[in-house]
Amino acid sequence: MTYLDSLILIYLLDHVGHFQSRAANRIGAGTAAGELLAVSDLTRFECRVGPIRARDVQRLSDFDGFFLQPDVRLVPLSGAVFDRATMIRADHGYKLADSLHLAAAVESGCDRFLTNDLRLARFPGIAVEILP
Repeated sequence: MTYLDSLILIYLLDHVGHFQSRAANRIGAGTAAGELLAVSDLTRFECRVGPIRARDVQRLSDFDGFFLQPDVRLVPLSGAVFDRATMIRADHGYKLADSLHLAAAVESGCDRFLTNDLRLARFPGIAVEILP
């Protein structure tokens, strides 16, 4: 299962230049191969703020529809996730949201974390894949 960093979905669904095609190709190839995708309520939060702020009902619907796809799993932000995120932030100095995303991925048993943030590539707790 691959946990998707919020920016990957924003690239995909907000059609952000060449990043959109890169995200679409990577996610499409993964799901075609049977890969399950994981997100958390933090992912949902970060992806939904822009469309809500802009009062863009269609963009909001696009994000919400993605989260409801059968190959997308919503992983919990449990106490264990917050405990692990605390350790990640203390040990690696990542920002709060990045620490929570990484912790959610690890605690939910994901084997990969897909991001475009090169700073996260050095995290040792999970295989971090930088968007190709």
